[in-house]
Amino acid sequence: MAVHSLAPRPRGGAPGRDGIDPGFVLGTKADLTVRLADGAADIDAAQHLRYRVFYEELEAKPDAKALASRRDADRYDAICDHLLVVRKGAAVGPDEIRVEDGELVGTYRLLRQSVAEHSGGFYTQDEFDIAPLIKRHSGLKFLELGRSCVLKPYRTKPVVELLWQGIWNYVRLYDLDVMLGCASLEGTDPAHHAMALSFMAQNSAPPPEWQVSALPGRKVEMNVLPPAKVDAKRALRILPPLIKGYLRLGCYIGDGAVVDHQFNTIDVLIILPISAINPRYFSYFGQPGENPLTQS
Repeated sequence: MAVHSLAPRPRGGAPGRDGIDPGFVLGTKADLTVRLADGAADIDAAQHLRYRVFYEELEAKPDAKALASRRDADRYDAICDHLLVVRKGAAVGPDEIRVEDGELVGTYRLLRQSVAEHSGGFYTQDEFDIAPLIKRHSGLKFLELGRSCVLKPYRTKPVVELLWQGIWNYVRLYDLDVMLGCASLEGTDPAHHAMALSFMAQNSAPPPEWQVSALPGRKVEMNVLPPAKVDAKRALRILPPLIKGYLRLGCYIGDGAVVDHQFNTIDVLIILPISAINPRYFSYFGQPGENPLTQS
């Protein structure tokens, strides 16, 4: 197992929604911890990290408020849970984004369906027509994943695995059934990503019961190359690690991509039912339906 501990942080805080405390530790590896944000200061740090990655590194276009505050923020931050990856230890550089227990190096935003339904819906619905999907699976509980970012020096296999372990333990603690959300390719020229987009369309299209399409007027065709011209090995090499990881787990990719000019990205929809995950990963990350708090 990748996780060496799973417990609330000692300082606790007010009880979290449905019983998971703010600051709850969802996994550790070496000097890294993945936990839930604990209060406004942690969320502010996550917004600062997102600004640094999205706007300063990846050249997203900030509005006046974001530029002045140096934060990536929207209305969903107040209703989401925020995963934080923290490197323990003293500061080693003046540009570190610090939280109480160390340097913030990664973050991920989580929105459960039970919260979204009372708060205006999911962020993803602005790009993809997810309402019919949720209606078709009315007996299942959905989790939206978004705003993923990791500082460049930490974009390594251990950090990606720790982020996934944190998400997976969160899924198991809340007994969730389906993960979905937008994943991004850098840049806004679909032709530049023709190989990767065609590969995903041809190899990860969902069965009928899991089909979702990009919204009319925003949809960009993904399957633009004939199969004979799609080199699977090359496509996997050039895909971002996050998307590659989801594909290995067994995710489906929605029909059509969306160009997000503000964030300088091309977005695809990840749909990952727990039932579709390759079982070989459970021996490493833990079995579905198993309460991670009972694991040794």
